[in-house]
Amino acid sequence: MSQRLGTRSSKQELNIALCVPLGGAAGIWGPSALASARLAVAELNSGSGITGRPCRLITLNAGDDAQAIEDSLVELVEEGAVDALVGMHTSAVRHDLLHAIGGRIPFVYTPLYEGGERTPGVFAIGETISRQLRPAIHWLNEHHRPRRWMFIGNDYVWPRASHQVAHRFVAESGGSVVGEMYLPFGGGDYEYVLDQIREQRADAVLLSLIGQDAVDFNRAFGHADLASHVLRLSCALGENELLGIGARNTDNLYVASGYFASLDTDANQSFKERYHSHCGVRAPTLDTFGQSTYEGIHFLAALLNDARQRNATTASLARLGTAPLSYRSARGAVYAGGRVNRVPIYLARVDGHAFRVLTHL
Repeated sequence: MSQRLGTRSSKQELNIALCVPLGGAAGIWGPSALASARLAVAELNSGSGITGRPCRLITLNAGDDAQAIEDSLVELVEEGAVDALVGMHTSAVRHDLLHAIGGRIPFVYTPLYEGGERTPGVFAIGETISRQLRPAIHWLNEHHRPRRWMFIGNDYVWPRASHQVAHRFVAESGGSVVGEMYLPFGGGDYEYVLDQIREQRADAVLLSLIGQDAVDFNRAFGHADLASHVLRLSCALGENELLGIGARNTDNLYVASGYFASLDTDANQSFKERYHSHCGVRAPTLDTFGQSTYEGIHFLAALLNDARQRNATTASLARLGTAPLSYRSARGAVYAGGRVNRVPIYLARVDGHAFRVLTHL
C-alpha cells in the first residue's frame, strides 16, 4: 500500500539523512554545511516543521574517504529510519547513492554540479556549469583577453563534464585549450602541473579542483610566482578555501558562483544575521557549500508540504516538484517547477581573504 506523505502522527519526527563530507579532500566543506543545515532545521521546528512534523537530521559522512556510505543509507531506508535525503557532496558520491537507493526517498542535491540530473525523486538545485562557465569565460575574455587556457581538475565526473563544455566557451572567445590534466583526490604532482603551465605558455587556468586539493594547488601556484601573470577561474571555491590558500597566493583568482558570503543583498544580510545568532561566536565560516544545505533543507520542506497539500503518495515521487515552489533562500533562488531551479550567478575576484563581487552574470 502506498503511504501518503505527511500522514504519520504529528508527534513523530521526520528524519532527514544529511550527507556531507566530514573528511577527505572535500572535508573543508563540512563545518559550514552542518551549521547551515542545523539552522534551517531550527527555523522549521520553530514553526510547524515539515508536513506538520518536527524534523531531525541524521548525519552521514559523504567524503571521498568515507567507507560504505551507500550501505549505511540503504540500511536506514530499508528500516524506514529516514524519510528524505539532502546531499552536499561530489557528483561521484551522488552517483553511488543513486545506484544504492534510486528514487526510493526524495533526494535534494544542493551544490553546484554538471547538470542533467533527471532521476525520479531527485532534485538538483545548485548551479550548473554552463550557467557558470560561459558568461565567466566571456567576461574574462572581454576584460583580460586570455588566449591560451589550461584545464586542471580532479579526476571525476564534474571536472570532466565542466571541461568538455568549457572547450566550446573558450573557442567562442577566440582562445584555445593548450592542455588538460586530471589529478586524484588527495593531491598529485603539482610541480609537474606547474611546469606544464609554463611550458605551454598558458595565460589562464580553469581550475576544477575541490576542497583541500584546491587549497594545496593554489598555494603551490602562488609560490611558483605564476599568480601575477596567469589568470585562474574556478566554479567551486569558497571562503574556507581562501583562508587556507593565503592572501599572497590569490592574485588574478576569479570565481563564478551562485553565492558569496560578501553578497550585499537583503536576503543574504538577513541570513547571515540568523546564522551567527544561531551558531554563536564560534560559527564556522560561511561559504557557498554551507549555504546550499540551508537552502536544501528549506527546499525539501516546500516540496513535501506541497506534496501533502496535493495528497501525494510515496509511489508518486516522480511527479513531485512539477509545480513552482517558493522556499527560503539566502541568494534569492527560485524553483520554477519541472526541475528548473533559477539561481543567480555572480563573478567575484579574490581580494586577499575575501571575495569582491564584480558583476551579476
